[in-house]
Amino acid sequence: MSNQHAAPFNPNPQPPIPEPTHAERARTLLHLASVATLSTVSRKQPGFPFGSLMPYALDNTGRPLFLISTMAMHTQNLKADPRASLFITQPAAGGDVLGAARVTLVGNVHQIADEEKPEARELYLRAHPNSHYWVDFNDFAFFRLEPVDVYYVGGFGVMGWVTASDYSAASPDPLAGAAQGILDHMNADHSDALIILTRTHAKLEAESATMTSVDRLGFHVRAVTPAGIKGARIAFPREATTPGETRSVLVEMVKHARNNAALPSNAY
Repeated sequence: MSNQHAAPFNPNPQPPIPEPTHAERARTLLHLASVATLSTVSRKQPGFPFGSLMPYALDNTGRPLFLISTMAMHTQNLKADPRASLFITQPAAGGDVLGAARVTLVGNVHQIADEEKPEARELYLRAHPNSHYWVDFNDFAFFRLEPVDVYYVGGFGVMGWVTASDYSAASPDPLAGAAQGILDHMNADHSDALIILTRTHAKLEAESATMTSVDRLGFHVRAVTPAGIKGARIAFPREATTPGETRSVLVEMVKHARNNAALPSNAY
């Protein structure tokens, strides 16, 4: 007999709000960043992790590429034991460090074969143009992390393991590069629209609302309500893959909301 409490009966369960998978979010975060923390197994202190600041580039399956000196401590560690992890985090919004998304890739790091160097060189220089000063030095070489497992944390209460195959098959969100501009525009110029969208779609009595993230399937808001600060996910009625499509979808959503609630004329 189970010792778990039965779930409360809900005659009108709400379907989950669509959002990108952990695999997509992990790929997006690695796509946006270019510097991470590489932890190798210490050769000097066996069994202890050794952390290093590590610039990286990505190949087309999301595998990180490193250009590292053969004299570096992490390189010596990797040649003795290829097991490593790479930790990537997004900048903390408003100083909320633990609320920021982060990813840990666990895998094996090996020096790449000679025939793969031209492609690795092109990808790495695209991500780190200044490295052209030392990319061809004899004591530098390209290494690649082959993921074994991936762990994603999207903030408080949002976390989970992602298989290496799911990570490799996922794609970065198409709005990743434009997301910050969309957030800045909406929060600076359309605060009234965010309030009505939050009231209509999230059913929160928002006094003010801030768009905190956006992706192809929808966006998150942080709302100030009489009961305190609340967060919510609001779905787009259809997928938006460009800034133009995102604007059209938001305009449509506001117009629809305007038909169902009083809204200031300058909301959008």
